[in-house]
Amino acid sequence: MGSSQQPGSFGDPQQISSDNVNGLCLAISSSLFIGSSFIIKKKGLQKAAASGLRAGSGGYSYLMEPLWWAGMITMIVGEIANFAAYAFAPAVLVTPLGALSIIISAALAHMILGEKLHIFGMVGCVLCVVGSTTIVLHAPQERQIESVKELWDLATEPAFLLYATLVIVAVVIIIVQYTPKYGQTHIIAYVGVCSLVGSIGVMSVQALGIALKLTFSGTNQLLYPQTWVFAVVVVTCVFTQMNYLNKALDTFNTALVSPIYYVTFTSLTIVASVIMFKDWNGQTATQIITELCGFVTILSGTFLLHKTKDLVEVSSTSAFMQYPKYDEGGGSSEEGIPLKHRESMR
Repeated sequence: MGSSQQPGSFGDPQQISSDNVNGLCLAISSSLFIGSSFIIKKKGLQKAAASGLRAGSGGYSYLMEPLWWAGMITMIVGEIANFAAYAFAPAVLVTPLGALSIIISAALAHMILGEKLHIFGMVGCVLCVVGSTTIVLHAPQERQIESVKELWDLATEPAFLLYATLVIVAVVIIIVQYTPKYGQTHIIAYVGVCSLVGSIGVMSVQALGIALKLTFSGTNQLLYPQTWVFAVVVVTCVFTQMNYLNKALDTFNTALVSPIYYVTFTSLTIVASVIMFKDWNGQTATQIITELCGFVTILSGTFLLHKTKDLVEVSSTSAFMQYPKYDEGGGSSEEGIPLKHRESMR
């Protein structure tokens, strides 16, 4: 991983390995499936809410809705492709490509669900994609792993154990203290749980994917208990993410959930990867600063999306701007909030 060699650098197309190409193709396919699944699941949640308790209120009537299961199957296909991508390419390359799912879900939400995205929200999406592209183009190279024991050694180092402990504590606090009070009004409660748990899940997915890849190559890693520990962590994280992502989708606008979930999930996953795999050890200061600029760009996109999520076009005679709690079709409840005078906005 020395910075002088830069094997497989993106600046030199001749050096891109076949594994990285496979990983890129799988990641793009994954984004197509996952972006579509958001819309299918949302339609299923809306139909289920009409005849039972909403998922956002703790209900599980969506489990009896075939449309929701269709969306779930679509998401599973996307996640399988994503899982395979991590076996071929590093997390800092695969994860940012999830930006494609934002564009797909936002476009389909506009066409199918009738959800509107403010012009500044569109700018926010563009900023997320630009920031992600910056990170991808300057991403460190993947660490070469020969055995699952090597992965286990990385996962049990003090730095990553500290990160994992902080994540678990934060998730418990959010679920116990904040979700009951603010889950219906603050999107970060549900999305935060998904993203924090997801960052640990991706590290386990990558470890399990590499173990299976080595097994298929002739070096059986299924004999080691560490492989099965990683598998248990993956299953636990997936079910936790699925539960809280359903709550987020049922409570908030899909075009808002997708980008914010992407940004928080991607940021935390890259942080986890840097800690566990020490991705920045072989990089120059310029490369690290450029990646940090990519982080700032996607965070700027998130800010725009959050601040403009409820903005609607108003006429000159309108005195109020409406802030809907739920989108149309899910039992909206609106509050009229007076707009400031135009002079104060100049």
